[in-house]
Amino acid sequence: MHQTSKNSIAASPATSDARQDALLERIAAALERLAPPAPAAPDFAVADAFIWHPEGHRLAPVPRVNRVDMSLLCGIDAVRDLLLANTERFARGLPANNALLWGARGMGKSSLVKAVHAGVNASLGPKAGTLKLIEIHREDIESLPELMGLVRGLSLRFIVFCDDLSFDAADTSYKSLKAVLEGGIEGRPENVILYATSNRRHLMSRDMMENERSTAINPGETVEEKVSLSDRFGLWLGFHRCSQDEYLSMVQGYVAHHAIPIEADALRREALEWATTRGSRSGRVAWQFIQDLAGRLGVGLSE
Repeated sequence: MHQTSKNSIAASPATSDARQDALLERIAAALERLAPPAPAAPDFAVADAFIWHPEGHRLAPVPRVNRVDMSLLCGIDAVRDLLLANTERFARGLPANNALLWGARGMGKSSLVKAVHAGVNASLGPKAGTLKLIEIHREDIESLPELMGLVRGLSLRFIVFCDDLSFDAADTSYKSLKAVLEGGIEGRPENVILYATSNRRHLMSRDMMENERSTAINPGETVEEKVSLSDRFGLWLGFHRCSQDEYLSMVQGYVAHHAIPIEADALRREALEWATTRGSRSGRVAWQFIQDLAGRLGVGLSE
């Protein structure tokens, strides 16, 4: 009887350890069931352009990108050539700069990015289609490091594009972009380049910069931190309001491309009247006029 008691006591620690192991296994299994499934690797072969959705770390393919042919982007020849050359170098694995396209509204900043992507992608010969365009929305900038982690190390090359980028005075999400552009410990992957468009050269309005100066303990340093974000884009491309001749050139280019039947004098008169009613001249205003003109004449607009 005494011997049996000793054996029972000796077996107790082993039994306890087994129970603890079983409990830990059950806890681990429960945690695995609760954890979200790992995101599936995106199939980059299905499209040349994608939209980043941070929830679920998902890249949604865009089968048909809303873009215009580069030949129709008139009045921006200098910046077009600079962005085209920069993108060609990047696509071929050579050093290239992140680009900030800033300036007047409706002058084709985002249209140029999409057109350059299509043009360069088609020109890569055997590697055609290996340059991908990923659009990230302004409100998702804080998830940029996660996107970088998803594409880092892949054999493809990626233009990450943010349209209409700007920051409010209290917005701190710019720090995620700043780290990716240059300052982070990992930095920008070598197969990724960032293109952004903005109406603001320094990505924050003048009154916000003045407010920072007036309320900060050290105003110079506070403003400098936010202004330095723009400095981390190596390529600055300025878009300015177009002249009357440039506006008319845009209109004439669209008319020729879409074979819209209208006399030159009537076209000039109506195009100028349209711009006057809008109070501005730009590529966007020219395209809006063409849509109105084609609709009135019963002409379809080709792809």
